[in-house]
Amino acid sequence: MSTVNGTTTEKVNYASDQDVRWCPGCGDYSILKQVETILIAQGKAKEDIVFISGIGCSSRFPYYLDTYGMHGIHGRAPAIASGLRSVRPELSVWMITGDGDALSIGGNHIIHLLRRNVDLNVLLFNNEIYGLTKGQYSPTSPEGAITRSTPMGSVDHPFNPLALCKGADASFIARSMDRDVKHLREVLQRADDHRGTSLVEIYQNCNVFNDGAFEVFTDKGSKAAHTVFVEHGKPLVFDNGTKGIKLDVMTPVIVDLTVGSVNMDDLWVHDERDGFKASILVRLFDDPNKEGAMPRPFGVFYVNDRATHETKLNAQVALAKQRKGEGDLDALLRGDNTWTIA
Repeated sequence: MSTVNGTTTEKVNYASDQDVRWCPGCGDYSILKQVETILIAQGKAKEDIVFISGIGCSSRFPYYLDTYGMHGIHGRAPAIASGLRSVRPELSVWMITGDGDALSIGGNHIIHLLRRNVDLNVLLFNNEIYGLTKGQYSPTSPEGAITRSTPMGSVDHPFNPLALCKGADASFIARSMDRDVKHLREVLQRADDHRGTSLVEIYQNCNVFNDGAFEVFTDKGSKAAHTVFVEHGKPLVFDNGTKGIKLDVMTPVIVDLTVGSVNMDDLWVHDERDGFKASILVRLFDDPNKEGAMPRPFGVFYVNDRATHETKLNAQVALAKQRKGEGDLDALLRGDNTWTIA
């Protein structure tokens, strides 16, 4: 049973009748499960939910949920999702994409979705590889990555996805990972609660073509030392409470909390409303194998409650109707300047 607006309802099963066809052990299974968990907790009607995807392994998502959905074309999911949300603002719209789909051919579309702030949830599965097309390097593959299309190592500098999103003025930016299901579920719920474009980058393991890409952040033996989980109003502490991060002017510095001269009051306290510090946070992107590397941050980095695209669009349409009454599409298409060919 679930409760919606104080009314107890039967639990809705959102799983479709389609066989899930990801490779055994793929991180996508975990993400699908957590999204289903969120939907079940909300208890929304299936016809009020839409999943739209582009191309890639992640983009099979709409087949596996018994809601409305569309498997779009490569990189164009933002255009489809924006159009739908603009004319059907009552729907819950989710966009599923991958690092290749969103940041390569879809790069232009994703930045304009973010700046417009259309009210939908974007889940960006990042496995640093092209999985569906069998292991070519992607826009997020690190320099030197040995792949089927870069046998001597990639010479391209990779995108930092969340730095790109911050530069496009995204109003909600977060990061989680497939193997931390509790954290992932909490971040997904926060994203869905946000009014505007919420973008969640999810580190997703491709165990066939890029296995272990994020192992340093997920393995129990290394996770504590290489990750920092940010929470609004709390200091940045990691490595089982032994280390913290402070800002020296505006430069992040790791400090040892076991030394008596350093205390919690010296640390950087996370404020998810501070856009300037969020720009620093998304740049904590060191190679974890580097000596003295910064830990990789996870959590909600930035939230900005600015007006959504469809709110402004519908207000403008209402104003136009108020001023001129119902529009005449035929007259608009004909225009004012016409001529006759003899």
